[in-house]
Amino acid sequence: MHTPDLAEENFKKLAALFPNAVTETIGEDGEVVRAIDADVLRQEISAQVVEGVQERYQFTWTKKKKSVILANQPIAKTLRLDREKSVGRDGTLGSIDTENIYIEGDNLDVLKLLQETYLGKVKMIYIDPPYNTGSDFIYEDDFSQETGEYLGNSGQFDEEGNRLVQNTESNGRFHTDWLNMLYPRLRLAKGLLSDDGIIFISIDDNEIDNLSKAANEIFGEDNFICKFIWKSKLGKVGTTSTISVVHEYIVCYSKNSSLVQFKMIENSSDGRKENLRQWGVADRREDRPSMFYPITIDGVTVYPIKEDGTEGRWRVGEEMAKQLLSEGVLELGEKNGKYNIYRIFPGGISYIPYSTLILDDVGTTAKGATMLKSLDLNKVFDFSKPIELVAHFAFLCTNDDDIIVDFFSGSATTAHATMQINAEEKGNRRFIMVQLPELTDSKSEAYKSGYKTICDIGEERIRRAGKKIKEESPMTTSDLDIGFRVFKVDSSNMNDVYYRPKEYKQGQLGILADNIKADRTPEDLLIQVMLDLGVLLSSKIDETTIAGKKVFSVANGYLIACFDKDVTDETVKAIAQKHPYYAVFRDAGMASDSVMANFEQIFETYSPKTQRKVL
Repeated sequence: MHTPDLAEENFKKLAALFPNAVTETIGEDGEVVRAIDADVLRQEISAQVVEGVQERYQFTWTKKKKSVILANQPIAKTLRLDREKSVGRDGTLGSIDTENIYIEGDNLDVLKLLQETYLGKVKMIYIDPPYNTGSDFIYEDDFSQETGEYLGNSGQFDEEGNRLVQNTESNGRFHTDWLNMLYPRLRLAKGLLSDDGIIFISIDDNEIDNLSKAANEIFGEDNFICKFIWKSKLGKVGTTSTISVVHEYIVCYSKNSSLVQFKMIENSSDGRKENLRQWGVADRREDRPSMFYPITIDGVTVYPIKEDGTEGRWRVGEEMAKQLLSEGVLELGEKNGKYNIYRIFPGGISYIPYSTLILDDVGTTAKGATMLKSLDLNKVFDFSKPIELVAHFAFLCTNDDDIIVDFFSGSATTAHATMQINAEEKGNRRFIMVQLPELTDSKSEAYKSGYKTICDIGEERIRRAGKKIKEESPMTTSDLDIGFRVFKVDSSNMNDVYYRPKEYKQGQLGILADNIKADRTPEDLLIQVMLDLGVLLSSKIDETTIAGKKVFSVANGYLIACFDKDVTDETVKAIAQKHPYYAVFRDAGMASDSVMANFEQIFETYSPKTQRKVL
């Protein structure tokens, strides 16, 4: 019941590739452990290996290695559903018939918990992390710090030890601490993106350079799309400079740039064609290595070779080129013995790309504040992006049923934007919002209005925004999902003995009779099982009774679970006869040793393909 150990998975991949590099050494606890021999690994790699103090191009900072370890190491935590805070798809409080998710907790924990279930399933991530202006609070990930120490730092904490600390400019590790906060989160976020997925990261001049270098390292320079420049303020601001900074950036990267497709602007025309080879900016092979490949038309194979004979690149990825070929819109051209490939745009409509400049159409931060005011949430949140900004990105790269994630949710602008674009396009995009339950200042308007945490503000904003959208367009939004299931990060449902049995002596074995914590409900166990087995948190959950026992059916019987006690053969047989893909029971729930002994045989008889799991 841990999250995946990414370091162990990487070890297995290396061991499979280079079994001769597997060795044994003494671990930190003094025991012999398997390891990778770096010297042997170097010998197996044909490329030149840089060692020692030899000069090389690299981007590093203090404790960077620790941030990598932090991203890879597993955690023994889970999510627990909060039905009271949840809202159904039609706005009904306490209902969970919605596909949207809101999670309260440290986003590093949440990203790890989502790795199994949402790996490669997210089409778009938008985040608005702390800009590191000298007054921002950032996540403190030094878990060796004692409670008494960090209380003095910020006053922001919860029972799980989540905390924020203010990163002032006087801090000697000003940029380092910010990078150590963001770097492991971006590494984990990459895993959630689908192959054609996109991440958008808002930032300003304070950390744009460091963010770009870190993102290049994580996503790869080939997958850099662009830096959008957003006019975030209406006019001159500040009095300490002769230059008024009125813009921010949104850095955009892809999981695989060759698969990315952005929507384009329709443009009426009489028909045209354009060279498929990139020209102008970033037109060399080394600028986009993945976009240098052969295209064969009419028996002629063409590479993107520039006029001067050097290697260039195509304007589209290989998968897109195959699609254009199948659509018959690529044409072979020849001039002076040299071949080119052209893309044909039929007469009537052509398409031009959107600009990286985002100006007056989207609006500024003032527009974001106006939106909060329209929801009667004036002055409860200091800064909020306009929903039009996030909706613009969602329009560019997402389709009807895609998942959109924001793990620095704040006032939940991304959730609001998702519902708005769904209303306009009659879509069914789903959102996952993640926010640390950061305490509001006791002197703030938010606190005085009853919002004790940032999560309280975000959740209320979604409720009000959904209601407002439906009221403004009642005829077209009757089936719009304006709900969200609320989850909270908590410690594992399993007792510590489940993880460290070797620490217990013979006289203590009596406490192993039940390995599940006494305060955990069957629903708690179901959510943890869904996370472990990769079942979407938004899946439909039905409750039925079989032979007097509560049984959960998830995703129309894909997963069936029973965590009641005194489960008999009758219940096990009835579940097996429904032929679920997964069937899960509680170890201490079987009525007798006889039921436990018959368990496997019952499934072998009635549903041998069902994957069985016992907690």
